Amino acid sequence: MRFFWDIMVSRPSLVYQWTMVLMMLFLCPAFTSGASKDLVCEPITVPMCRGIMYNLTYMPNQFNHDTQEEVGLEVHQFWPLVRIHCSPDLLFFLCSMYTPICLPDYRKPLPPCRSVCERAKRGCSPLMSQYGFEWPERMSCERLPKLGDEVLCMDQNSSESTTLAPPFPKPTPKGRTRPPSAPQCDRECRCRDPLVPIKRESHSLYGRVQTGPLLNCAQPCHLPYLSADERAFTSFWVGIWSVLCFISTFTTVATFLIDMERFKYPERPIIFLATCYLFVSLGYIIRLVAGHERVACGDQLHVLYDTTGPALCTLVFLLIYFFGMASSIWWVVLSFTWFLAAGMKWGSEAIAGYSQYFHLAAWLIPSIKTIVVLALSAVDGDPVAGICYVGNQSLENLRGFVLAPLVVYLFTGSLFLLAGFVSLFRIRSIIKQGGTKTDKLERLMIRIGLFTVLYTVPATIVVACLVYEQHYRPGWERALACSCLTERQRLGLGPDYPVFMLKYFMCLVVGITSGVWIWSGKTLESWRKFVARSCPCWLQKTTAPPSMYSEASTALTGHTGSGLTSGIYHKAAPSHI
Repeated sequence: MRFFWDIMVSRPSLVYQWTMVLMMLFLCPAFTSGASKDLVCEPITVPMCRGIMYNLTYMPNQFNHDTQEEVGLEVHQFWPLVRIHCSPDLLFFLCSMYTPICLPDYRKPLPPCRSVCERAKRGCSPLMSQYGFEWPERMSCERLPKLGDEVLCMDQNSSESTTLAPPFPKPTPKGRTRPPSAPQCDRECRCRDPLVPIKRESHSLYGRVQTGPLLNCAQPCHLPYLSADERAFTSFWVGIWSVLCFISTFTTVATFLIDMERFKYPERPIIFLATCYLFVSLGYIIRLVAGHERVACGDQLHVLYDTTGPALCTLVFLLIYFFGMASSIWWVVLSFTWFLAAGMKWGSEAIAGYSQYFHLAAWLIPSIKTIVVLALSAVDGDPVAGICYVGNQSLENLRGFVLAPLVVYLFTGSLFLLAGFVSLFRIRSIIKQGGTKTDKLERLMIRIGLFTVLYTVPATIVVACLVYEQHYRPGWERALACSCLTERQRLGLGPDYPVFMLKYFMCLVVGITSGVWIWSGKTLESWRKFVARSCPCWLQKTTAPPSMYSEASTALTGHTGSGLTSGIYHKAAPSHI
């Protein structure tokens, strides 16, 4: 160490020279490796970027993609925007970012100019915002150079040829071919097919109808986003559930009519709820028989707007809307009577004393709303299911006459049910502390809980579907008028078809499950007695040996040794649910 110190003190110039030599030895490999990383051109293999104004690129790109396979997985996320042609500069901009141009005589990055990015963003960012997406931060236009700056960049003029800042010549777009349908797929908002223009001032809808941003532009009879197969399946789907709903509710109502004493308060509102769904299903069945066009369409060209006719449309509206709203109020009455019985310890007779008020609320409130809708000519056609309802074309009507009442009814009924269940659990605890069995009470709680789930879950899903529809409908309508429909159909940028199918199913499933309350041996006994009273002669001819009757009677009524008299079934001891 002493030797090196003497050299440093006595010969500083020699130390400086050796230091420079060592630095060069260490830095030269770095320079060499940096020089070896010059851009290496390779043909573009990303399917979306083939055939643009250049055919060579290099990897890795500015997003640190090492291979074009990685690029393809990410850049194809923008394929729907490219296909609807929201901006003529979008494809060129994306490819110049993900597969940057590589020129054999210029081995430096050549990014797109800021003007290209701004035009692409200006055309596509509004459409992306409608569906909840923002322009990617990694493709911020402020990071790109301007045309004419010191940093060279690429631009694209209106004829879609590439412009390079000097000294580069303009490449010829030999590989670029424009799809035949591209001229019709512009972003101009106009009343194009499949929308129906209302041109004559004598037309009843002239100056009154608006689809998206366009006045005097009506929606077609069928929702344009749906294919022919989806339309056919919609008719089948709505038809099968409406028929099943009709059968279930008809059986429930018929069972009540032949044995009214069996259904007392607090469960009697279930019968009126089933009655409402019986008429709701009848409205859907009328649409199934008459057809989509005859019910929901005007002149079979566009859906009905703001109307109180024709008579078939009005009839379907009355059946579905009036009885649908009445069923929701009967649900509130049902939960309220259960609360009176469980929480307030009211007896059946005490609750029945207020039945006239229950009927007044359940039938008067929907009547007032229905009359208001008809007075405002707010009935319109549903381009999906082919029914007449309110709010299919007007968001204000949908929120005011459908969504808001359903939310209020569901919330109110749920509060009464929750309070009733709290009371039932309290009663169960008190009974158990006294040493008494609680089997009957627990069975009642299970049945009430099952019926509660079978109503609240479908009702909540219907509300969620309506919220989804009213939130996204403006974007669907604007897309109809401001982009090319056939492209969007293939890309699925319209409404989610399963959401509509789920909504119609949930609107009818409550009527099907309302029969849960009568699924018991008591129902068979009630029908057996009814048949015995109606057709005693036929019953005597088809009687079985007495031993079989006594076994059946014991299984259905729970009594033994009752026997039969004169071939007529013995009346079981009266019981209530």
